[in-house]
Amino acid sequence: MPIKIPNDLPAAITLSNENIFVMTQTRAVTQDIRPLRILLLNLMPTKTVTETQLARLLGNTPLQVELELMHTSSHVSKNTPISHLRSFYKTFDQVKDEFFDGMIITGAPVETLAFEAVDYWPELCEIMEWSKTHVYSTLHICWGAQAALYYHYGIKKHPLDKKLSGVFAHRLDRNGNMLFRGFDDVFMVPHSRHTTVSEEEIRDNPALKILSSSPEAGVYAVSTEKGKQIFITGHSEYDGETLDAEYRRDLAAGKNPDIPVNYYPDDDPSKTPLVSWRSCANLLYANWLNYFVYQETPYDLKEMERQALSLRDA
Repeated sequence: MPIKIPNDLPAAITLSNENIFVMTQTRAVTQDIRPLRILLLNLMPTKTVTETQLARLLGNTPLQVELELMHTSSHVSKNTPISHLRSFYKTFDQVKDEFFDGMIITGAPVETLAFEAVDYWPELCEIMEWSKTHVYSTLHICWGAQAALYYHYGIKKHPLDKKLSGVFAHRLDRNGNMLFRGFDDVFMVPHSRHTTVSEEEIRDNPALKILSSSPEAGVYAVSTEKGKQIFITGHSEYDGETLDAEYRRDLAAGKNPDIPVNYYPDDDPSKTPLVSWRSCANLLYANWLNYFVYQETPYDLKEMERQALSLRDA
């Protein structure tokens, strides 16, 4: 089944060329099918890159997905044209009265700042609180995962001695969880970050469970009991060239970065990187959509509104 995206979104051409089934909004309204409504809060500076990466994964499943794009209104993007935001994105004020089957909160290159020092932190807190009653399952990525663990559960982030960059081997900490159904015993995931979260602090919180981790990269996947909130510290959505672009950007900035681990053949940046995580990335998002969104969310999204009202009046 296709992913439904706004008419003329640049990602449509890229995805169509990759044989990902894309359906424009105009065509989708003629079908008598309720698609899964997925809200993407894109906090990354290069929004067109991130929206394409995630649309690629969401569109490679048997489920029809209607993707709604959102950006924060309290931060002015310097890397995405205003025309693109006005054409394809909404603000929180425009969607706060709606309900969604699922939501994705991306990472952001602000992890060396204290959470409260991020200019859109109050707005992000409002959105994360809203997600508890207006979204069935929320998937948080990298800094987005750290921010949500801090906001919802008080889990702090901790600075690393140096940037964690590369593709690392992971194992399951909890067998049988549907998010990792069909995964190999060892699977690869890209990471790119300066901070981490404490395994001990997470295990001490009874509301959270660690699903997967890496000896080198640490905690990878954390979930609440029924998967209403899922936290992913890596970047399964990355393209094959993303870590390379980040490495060369840091080189040009004079940061003397380490070569990303397990990425270039023979650790030689002149060679084309090998993608070792694509199949696991597709399976991760397919499992999330299927087991934590599609099979659990009410057909009538207004049911979430009724549940929210009953909780408020309890």
